[in-house]
Amino acid sequence: MTDQKNLILAIGVSLAILLGFQYFFEFPKMQEQQQAQTSEQIAQQARELDASRPSPAAPGADVTAGTVNAATQPQTREQVIAASPRVRIDSPRLRGSLSLTGGRLDDITLRDYHVNPDKSSPNITLLTPRGLPQPYYAELGWVAGAGSSGIAVPGPDTVWQTDRDVLSPGQPVTLTWDNGQGLRFEKRVALDSNYMFTVTQRVTNESGQPVNLHSYALASRGGTPQTSGFFILHEGLLGVFDGTLKEVDYDDIQEDKQVEMPSTGGWIGITDKYWLVALVPDQQEQVKARFLHTTRNNDDRYQVDYLDAGREIAAGATLESVNRLFVGAKEVRTLDRYEEQYGIANFDLAIDFGWFYFLTKPIFYAIDWLYHFLGNFGLAILALTVVIKLLFFPLANKSYKAMSKLKELQPKMMELRERIGDDRQRLNQEMMTLYKKEKVNPAAGCLPILVQIPVFFALYKVLFVTIEMRHAPFYGWIKDLSAPDPTTIFNLFGLIPWDPPQMLMIGVWPIIMGVSMFLQQKLNPQPADPIQAKIFMFLPIVFTVMLASFPAGLVIYWAWNNTLSMAQQYVIMRRMGVKIGGGKDKTATPHAAKPKAEDKKPADSAGTSAGKTKPAKKKS
Repeated sequence: MTDQKNLILAIGVSLAILLGFQYFFEFPKMQEQQQAQTSEQIAQQARELDASRPSPAAPGADVTAGTVNAATQPQTREQVIAASPRVRIDSPRLRGSLSLTGGRLDDITLRDYHVNPDKSSPNITLLTPRGLPQPYYAELGWVAGAGSSGIAVPGPDTVWQTDRDVLSPGQPVTLTWDNGQGLRFEKRVALDSNYMFTVTQRVTNESGQPVNLHSYALASRGGTPQTSGFFILHEGLLGVFDGTLKEVDYDDIQEDKQVEMPSTGGWIGITDKYWLVALVPDQQEQVKARFLHTTRNNDDRYQVDYLDAGREIAAGATLESVNRLFVGAKEVRTLDRYEEQYGIANFDLAIDFGWFYFLTKPIFYAIDWLYHFLGNFGLAILALTVVIKLLFFPLANKSYKAMSKLKELQPKMMELRERIGDDRQRLNQEMMTLYKKEKVNPAAGCLPILVQIPVFFALYKVLFVTIEMRHAPFYGWIKDLSAPDPTTIFNLFGLIPWDPPQMLMIGVWPIIMGVSMFLQQKLNPQPADPIQAKIFMFLPIVFTVMLASFPAGLVIYWAWNNTLSMAQQYVIMRRMGVKIGGGKDKTATPHAAKPKAEDKKPADSAGTSAGKTKPAKKKS
């Protein structure tokens, strides 16, 4: 009885996990593929935005001024970019330009990433200039403080002068502008070999009077981007303030309109599934950060910004402010390197590792290390599964031994059921007495499943949120381990020229996983309860259908894990001398046979029955 309850518990837990995964993850990969097919602008989920900049009137004023209406006539990206003087950006990982009008960074394309696995597909475009339907840009500047409202500061129409035409690693550019009132503004923009811009702003006061200024930084996005729409993945506004991560979805900021967070250091940004635009102040600086939503011309506009506490610049003095701007892919090692190099608090939390962060990130690093050793992320997943099996072998060994012991007790358990009948309370008491007497833990069989569940969660997170797994191929038809198996049995795996609907996409690897699950069941005896036996019979089919929409890498892991579990269980059961195979166990051991003969005598209580079996126990 408890053996059955143990199995039912395992099934229930597994089904609950898989149903939850089905609900949360069935659609995101399909949606990503649809986005990739529509256009370069939509496929990347990361280029739209426009909101206004901080008003130069006063520090912390509403960001509603300074916007520019889109051109009345449609313009191409090339036309908009050509309309303003620019500094070209050329690095191993980025290309684009910096607009000298407004000193705004609004044109960035990622060299290493494409819309789909085909390398001939367009590169990911992350930032887009104003004047296009969905602008996305970042800028840094100054606003006048108290008592300095009459001071002219650089605005959205300010045209900066530059000392260089190309910005590249090791070759920074310096932008300058004179306000005609004795203030000279300077921006030195440097770019490393990855995704980090360092912007050093200086103001030299030659006006003869002290001036109060605040430095600011903002990232602005126009239009609500398409998102996966699943709560296990955050896409929207986020930041770390005083060491604490704060995340706000697009829907939430539409309701709240504005959220303010004071912080010392930290960072603030806008994130997509794989891409990030983040503003990083001096980590010792006190700033007032905001998430903001506005509506202009029926377009949603999202902005993150921060304003420092402000300083007075004495006559003849120079004020300097150093800020950083990250624009690129959320690569785990790159974010970790920046966190260590610049002391950016919890910068790796830009990747939504979730509740199992403590497990998910180590699993990623293990897979990544194996990938660099084996050269393929699919092989790395298979190798990691073997390592996990070896690490948990003592636990699995104990579990399978307990299951083997339960199998040996089946004759006694069947005898109790026949003798006691439908009295469930008494049957449970008798079962517990039997387990205590035989020193068997009926829950031990759940241990392998319980261990596998957090690993399953963590591996799914790695496949789902890390850019390293995006478009990572396996062998054969698997071109992207983070996407579902693209084949389906309903068109004979491509032999029939028909594209079935998404719900019928049951590919080769889900079928292999289902077969492995079916074979694994055959190692165990068939449950005596016919209803439970039918449930077990249909489980491989149910799991096959449910896992068909999961990332191929996860399905490959599950199939390989089942195969290793079968081999492990086979070896342990053979060593235990337990019969292997499906069907009801007909093995009669001397240990079980003798009590059965003695129990033919009248026995009205558990104590009498136990007394009859005690001598047999001692003899064995």
